[in-house]
Amino acid sequence: MSKHSVLVIGCGSIGERHLRCFQKTGRAEVTACESNPALLQKMEATYGVKGRSHWQDAVKESFDAVVICTPAPLHVPMATAALDAGRHVLVEKPLSQSFDGLDGLRQARQRSGRQMAVAYVLRTYPILAEVRAFIRSGQLGRMRQATVVTGQAFYFFRPAYAQTYYRDRRTGGGAIQDALTHTVNWVESVLGPTDSVLCDCAHLELPDVEVEDTVHVSTRHGDALANFSINQFQSPNETTIQFNGAGGSVKVELHRARWGEFAKGASAWTWHEVPPLERDTPFVMQANAFLDQVEGQPSRLCSLEEAISTLRFNLAALASADAGARVTCASLHGR
Repeated sequence: MSKHSVLVIGCGSIGERHLRCFQKTGRAEVTACESNPALLQKMEATYGVKGRSHWQDAVKESFDAVVICTPAPLHVPMATAALDAGRHVLVEKPLSQSFDGLDGLRQARQRSGRQMAVAYVLRTYPILAEVRAFIRSGQLGRMRQATVVTGQAFYFFRPAYAQTYYRDRRTGGGAIQDALTHTVNWVESVLGPTDSVLCDCAHLELPDVEVEDTVHVSTRHGDALANFSINQFQSPNETTIQFNGAGGSVKVELHRARWGEFAKGASAWTWHEVPPLERDTPFVMQANAFLDQVEGQPSRLCSLEEAISTLRFNLAALASADAGARVTCASLHGR
């Protein structure tokens, strides 16, 4: 089978990772698109790919798919243009930092008949797929509460953060839109969309920026409640997620590559170990899942509709923090 031609627009940190990981699938012929000449030259030399400087011209070429890795305000117009040009689209998270252009994006997807997904990479983690399937099996009944505690030394993993979109909420920066949005998107895939949000956040420690690096959020998802706590300066890179219901609990310890169940009446956790993942592995899985979707297989990635739901959470969390009050997601503009 011939390889899929894939255009990666934006070759910063995440764009370079997508470029590399689509190559690693062995199923894609990748082209880099980057407006910074020095960075484009680096991509061409490092990965042996062809390059393009102007995305508006590049999306009109005969690529099968486009991967959009630019700052959030560009995601919707670029995705709309790529769909109108007949390309399949994978767009980085968050989908946007506003509701502007979403109706046009939906219409472009409908007109094109092409596939679209949003790169919430937790959807590809095998451990989280196992946990979601177990919860959905109903063995422990309905989960009524969830808690998420997560944090890392962000400056270690992303040392250039202060020179990127991260430094400004308007470009998708800050802990809510950059990091927490990943976990919320996955929890929504288990509990359902967020109905309302009460958020407190602050910039406490992360040097050289003023956006929030610490967030505490309380959410409602139908008849379930959830709490999220994140900071981006703690030394350990750890994430623990726990779901609780009358029939038992489920816990995920991502940093220990294990998940457990504790049924009502049990005396201890039953743990399930999973192989730990290399840093690129989930992104290679995501690239393969997207190419499968392009080939007509059922989607395993975040849909446009699900990404809009998480965008609504992002904006509600920011509005709640600014107002010091609970915000109902349905009260925000955007359908």
